[in-house]
Amino acid sequence: MNKRRVVITGLGCITSLSESADELFDALVAGKSGISTIESFDTSDYPVKIGGEIREFDVGNYVDHREGKRMDRFTQFAVASADQAVKQSGIDIAKEDPHRIGCILGTGIGGIKEIEDQHVRLINKGPKKVSPFCVPRLMGNAASGNIAIRYGIKGPNISVASACASGSHAVGEAYSNILTGRSDIMITGGSEAALTPLGLASFCALKSLSTRNDQPQAASRPFDKDRGGFVLSEGAAVVILEEYEHARKRGADILAELVGYSATDDAYHITAPLPGGDGAAKAMELAMADAGINLEQVDYINAHGTGTELNDIAESQAIRDIFGEHAYSLKVSSIKSCMGHLLGASGAVELLATVKTITNSVIPPTINLENVEEKCDPKMDFVPLQAKEVNVKYALSNSLGFGGHNACLVIGKI
Repeated sequence: MNKRRVVITGLGCITSLSESADELFDALVAGKSGISTIESFDTSDYPVKIGGEIREFDVGNYVDHREGKRMDRFTQFAVASADQAVKQSGIDIAKEDPHRIGCILGTGIGGIKEIEDQHVRLINKGPKKVSPFCVPRLMGNAASGNIAIRYGIKGPNISVASACASGSHAVGEAYSNILTGRSDIMITGGSEAALTPLGLASFCALKSLSTRNDQPQAASRPFDKDRGGFVLSEGAAVVILEEYEHARKRGADILAELVGYSATDDAYHITAPLPGGDGAAKAMELAMADAGINLEQVDYINAHGTGTELNDIAESQAIRDIFGEHAYSLKVSSIKSCMGHLLGASGAVELLATVKTITNSVIPPTINLENVEEKCDPKMDFVPLQAKEVNVKYALSNSLGFGGHNACLVIGKI
């Protein structure tokens, strides 16, 4: 039996840089930064005062305001991104078999803002004042559940929580659903809204964040010797995956093909990556095998590239180990330099950017990369400072998460 093909027909996102896939990619290519001083809460007592904060977002542009108020911020982002993706895809969901459409969304943390808000109510006003909407807002599956309800889709509906690999795992599992014939269409991606007082304080306590408060736009510096940690951000991205023949028959505008996926684990440490990057290397190896391509066919890697020492060194070592001499021919960049780290949404946003890279033949730069860390290997092309025009036929998108989670997606030009 011939392997079913999985294509991408819709893109949507909400980020600190833009509220559309096209505008996001234009900003990335231009090397713009979405990092700024946090304004949504008082950071006077915090060592970190910067983040990828989304301002002026109005969920009422996507759903009824009353409905939107019943959602945590991370669900609002997901629903808005899905709205964009479904519209771009041109799918008339009402005419499809609802049991052949599913939704798999990733989130690392879920409704943390709701938890914080309701805890304050509990302490100040007592248990009787806790909102009856608390659980429906905070639960990690609220995003996928609300999307299913909105569109009346009755296929697989799953929420994935695997830290910073959540978005990529969600996309990969949705891809697998179509491959195995269980679904024809999947709404998938990731969403996160952890830029809250507790969220920021927790990552500050880990000492994993950049403290370059006086230069927010220069704070995220993947692979640079002067990096000082990642920048916490919020946002979402959703993509529409579709079985190729289904998309072709309805005359869809096919953007790219998802051709491979793999997931591994380091089994090493709850927060630190395995030194040497063996787990990440294995994920890339298996994903390329799933895609049926050899390493010389890969033109570009959208790196996890957080701007932390352990991650940057491990990932660059993994790339060298797998690709050998070809590591010096392909391009590697990290859009976290522009956007910061969206945790469970990062893999989905980076997949979206990789699709746009393929369709536009332009690789976004790693901004702020002025001096490559020696252990990351300055001979590799991390696309520093400026975008590069490259005809990308195959690209990898890597996600590496706390817990040792590794995910790799392979995207191909259609």
